[in-house]
Amino acid sequence: MLYSLTALKEKGDRTLKKRRNHTLNPTIEKLFEYVYVLIGSAIVAISFNVFLLPNRVASGGVSGISTILDATLGWEPAYVQWAFNIPLFIAGVVLLGRQYGYKTLAGTIFLPFVVFLTNDVKPWTLDPLLGSLFGGIGVGLGLGIVFRGNASTGGTDLAAQIINKYTGLSLGTCVALIDGLIVLSAAIVFDIERGLYALIGLYVTSKTIDLVQVGIGRSKMAMVITNRQDEVREAILNKIDRGVTKLSAYGGYTDHERPIIMCVVDQTEFTKLKQLVQSIDPAAFVIVMDASEVLGEGFKRA
Repeated sequence: MLYSLTALKEKGDRTLKKRRNHTLNPTIEKLFEYVYVLIGSAIVAISFNVFLLPNRVASGGVSGISTILDATLGWEPAYVQWAFNIPLFIAGVVLLGRQYGYKTLAGTIFLPFVVFLTNDVKPWTLDPLLGSLFGGIGVGLGLGIVFRGNASTGGTDLAAQIINKYTGLSLGTCVALIDGLIVLSAAIVFDIERGLYALIGLYVTSKTIDLVQVGIGRSKMAMVITNRQDEVREAILNKIDRGVTKLSAYGGYTDHERPIIMCVVDQTEFTKLKQLVQSIDPAAFVIVMDASEVLGEGFKRA
């Protein structure tokens, strides 16, 4: 089908007014971002000390390097992380520009500081499987919070971006290569089993970051093709109180115009939407897709 978008503007003025009312003062917003960075970095550091380090789970990143060097040379993990993070931050600023700013510097310095402060905390488990699972969750939770503060904790992420800039490899490939080398080193230094635990921790971390960034709730995007579009549109607007967008489309076989009604609803509203459409036009053609993140009126704020 060929599409041309024509948005229906119901509720537009009300949306703009609400957004103006919800706008935060820039100074307060910046302060919240720093709070996110500090809290997230602290969660990563504590998870490292109570789950990953005592179980020798080197699941990528500078923390993985510090785990390996702690086991082989007895070097304090916090010092190792500072030794890698600070030069990498400086290299990132020099080679990639000043896009990282003070928030990333705060995370780069504060995370190893909390690792140092909490290095005497007793491990919460000495089971490597539990350590990799809950360590991955803790690190992912902390990093997700840091990312919500529009910053990072530096480390190998900066190294990956530098490699990406000067080699042409995709950023995802660079991250995978660096983390893969760290996990492989863990498998060689410790044993294959520890390397597998490190992979588990790395996977859980990535999924937890996605969960923090996107959220638990999932919305549904529905595209309705019906001959009774006006009635369906009115029902969605008035009975579900959701906005709709009208897409101009043409049937591939008949080449006749067949407008599509598109709307996004919460999971809890999806059943009501189906029932409404079916009651109005049992012959309607409905396409449903998951919408992992929706920003705007009636959903999350950016």
